[in-house]
Amino acid sequence: MQSTPTPSPARPPHSRRDVLTGLGLAAATPLVLGITPRPERPPVPVGPAILLRGASLVLTMDPALGSGPLGALDNADVLMRGGTIAAVGTSLRPPPGTRIVDASGKLVMPGFVDTHTHLWQALIRGGCTDGDLFGWFTRCTDPQRGRLTPEALHSFVRLAALDAVQSGVTTLVDWVDIFSYDLIESYVRALAATGVRFTYAMFPSEADPTLVAKVKKELVDPVPLADFQVATHAARAVQHLNHAHWEAAQDLGVMLNSHVLERPEQRADDPIGVLTDIGALGPRLLINHAIHLTDDEIAAVAAHDVRAAHCPLSNMRLASGIMRLGEFGRLGVKVGLGLDGGTNDSSDFHALMKTAIGLQRARATQAAIFPQVHDVLRMATRGGAEALGIGDRTGSLTPGKRADVVVVDPAALNFAPRFDWVGQTVFNGRPENVEAVFVDGRPLKFDGRLVGVDTERVVREAETAANRLRAAG
Repeated sequence: MQSTPTPSPARPPHSRRDVLTGLGLAAATPLVLGITPRPERPPVPVGPAILLRGASLVLTMDPALGSGPLGALDNADVLMRGGTIAAVGTSLRPPPGTRIVDASGKLVMPGFVDTHTHLWQALIRGGCTDGDLFGWFTRCTDPQRGRLTPEALHSFVRLAALDAVQSGVTTLVDWVDIFSYDLIESYVRALAATGVRFTYAMFPSEADPTLVAKVKKELVDPVPLADFQVATHAARAVQHLNHAHWEAAQDLGVMLNSHVLERPEQRADDPIGVLTDIGALGPRLLINHAIHLTDDEIAAVAAHDVRAAHCPLSNMRLASGIMRLGEFGRLGVKVGLGLDGGTNDSSDFHALMKTAIGLQRARATQAAIFPQVHDVLRMATRGGAEALGIGDRTGSLTPGKRADVVVVDPAALNFAPRFDWVGQTVFNGRPENVEAVFVDGRPLKFDGRLVGVDTERVVREAETAANRLRAAG
């Protein structure tokens, strides 16, 4: 990808530094270093207008803008201005001063929306591989969480968030059961420094209910690209706590986010019954996993417009089961895809989409079932945004929405030759095919590399923090 401004004679033509400088970023400026004092709420940085010129294929995810369910356009341009999608079409005439980026031979689409993750679990990637959900909790999650320091937590969150960004994720929801204020502060700062759009879903302790409002007001609200949710574990044994969490979510005007029936043993918890009894069933409820629901429970979820996060790679890894995604789709439930942190082991959204299709086909021994390729691409982008209640803001390349955009380069050994780029995006794509990532029109990845990030340092600091924690344990 190249930008058209004339380069300095002292540099090679169209060098990466020239392009990034033209886009309003100094290539050598690090975006993430250590923990720094929390600044006052800044505006989102807005650089010059950027035109992605002549993309071979643009998947707008808006049928009103192009052909088919994905709103596809051939040989089209995407104009980003002021952090928003200004226009999509052929032969656009950009305003003066616009930076032109050559996207010929590339595929342009909205960024991926990760509706459920746990970034701090980068600490235990690849761990406890012979355990189911409960074994993994006992041997991996619970022992490590209690050892976290603010500095170590910052390094793990930063590592995982940047991995997600370089894979094409532009929005993520992080479900966090970290309680002390200093740890939460470190967590939010690490997320904010990456430039990704995020939601901090906080699981409050019973001991200090006022902490929820404090975290939202002091840590999350000052971050321009951040949203907040209240997280919970719905179960009869803690229904009083679930009710308190729902009341907190209502008071703050945010969604409630609950794990639901990830394992068959959790049937005794009756989570859907609990959520019904506390009055939470509705569009401001996001349920994660939702594997072992009955027909009646799925119907109730659909009737009340409850939203769902599907995490097929994690569910497969932990032997949790296969979500009845076809029934959810048939009833019109808004479903997004989730990487689910440490039990996904990486941030490969292409693998996530492929698995979402493959598990349903393996379960049904049929190929002509939901989801098809266009269904899963929608779930990964616009569907995820709609599940989070931010579909008016992001998820498609509709003019007026925020400019959360990825550019994919199919000219790669794993992707070429061209046959059906839509299908190849799901079945052939890998994170290394993501050439550029823009969030609010700001390039976080460009020319195949993260912008202003010393990746060696990020990895080194995470390794050092992990070694210290394990030595201390």
